[in-house]
Amino acid sequence: MKKSNSRLSILPVLFGFFVMGFCDVVGITSAHVKEDLLGAYSPEFRDTLSNMIPVALFSMFLLFSIPTGVLMNRIGRKKTVILSNVITIIAMFIPLIEYTFFMSLVAFALLGIANTILQVSLNPLLTNVVKNDKLLTSSLTAGQFVKAISSFSAPFIAAFAAMQFGNWQYIFPIYAVVTLLSTIWLMATPIEEEPMVNKATSFGSVVAILKDKTILLLFLGILFVVGVDVGVNTAATKILMERAGLDSIQAGYGPSVYFALRTLGTFLGAFFLARFSSSKFFQVNIVLAVAALVVLIFAGDKFLIFGLYGVIGFTIANVFPIIFGMAIQKRPDKANEISGLMITGVFGGAVLPFFMGITSDLIGSQIGSVLVILAGALYLSYAAFSIKTEMGN
Repeated sequence: MKKSNSRLSILPVLFGFFVMGFCDVVGITSAHVKEDLLGAYSPEFRDTLSNMIPVALFSMFLLFSIPTGVLMNRIGRKKTVILSNVITIIAMFIPLIEYTFFMSLVAFALLGIANTILQVSLNPLLTNVVKNDKLLTSSLTAGQFVKAISSFSAPFIAAFAAMQFGNWQYIFPIYAVVTLLSTIWLMATPIEEEPMVNKATSFGSVVAILKDKTILLLFLGILFVVGVDVGVNTAATKILMERAGLDSIQAGYGPSVYFALRTLGTFLGAFFLARFSSSKFFQVNIVLAVAALVVLIFAGDKFLIFGLYGVIGFTIANVFPIIFGMAIQKRPDKANEISGLMITGVFGGAVLPFFMGITSDLIGSQIGSVLVILAGALYLSYAAFSIKTEMGN
């Protein structure tokens, strides 16, 4: 009965990863905002301003990740997930109330807070329904597969909203309804969490975990892999508009190709990581990703660019769950705290796009964005061949 219960409990938790994927709508949103709202600004500043959308979202991970880990120790993982969903629903209606650049920043900052809370709490909640340590990385990858489906579908939902309702912004109430359904399902599902005893933590005690050199290396790995992921998502549409002359709707399928192959990568990774060494898998994939980014610097053909997006998406797909799983397995007694710490690294989704916007405006080309992304991928290559852990699959 307990095993059957556990199998049923994992479904609403995995569905929560679909809601987690809503943050990736920043890619097409920044392109639309640049086209819809920033026409009056000088071209030298449009990329910098439009890239403030992902900065507004992902900077929240720096501010709220560790406090969320502390909060989670007090109210529990499931209640923390539900709190994040409530904030997500509120954020989704702001662009419909007032569609301005400032209100877009407010909406995505709120979505960033919600997504921070969700990512910090949902990954540890998965450990309450997946008891087999060997399958933890595989289960985390399955969650990323569900998140990738959400990310992949965003441009199609936006296109559907534009065709059926006359405005791409109706993607946001669709997301609100999905989030509400996720909340109801999770609330109706019993999940047994460990008793909240001896769980008092502070900001300082969480940050102190970074004294462990392996944890620090993994933390920076999270920062750069999210930066690369968000960077490709943010730049993909703009690169196709710049080099292939596509409009924002057509070029919006660039992120879809990236997320489609990332979805396939996470799907296959869920099986491979249950059988093979995660560190070797990490090494092979990141080398291929770096090679694809180097080619992207020079690519001009739209089909080649689409293909490169697919290669990058496929190879980067499993890096986040591999790093996250390594960190949790390194200190399982500090799972909540490490989750908060690692998710702080998602702030990389604000750091790289910020420098991408500045570099692109300075150079006058999206080549600047690709160079910044490549720098992040090179650090991941260093990490892949440097991490020494005793965890192995």
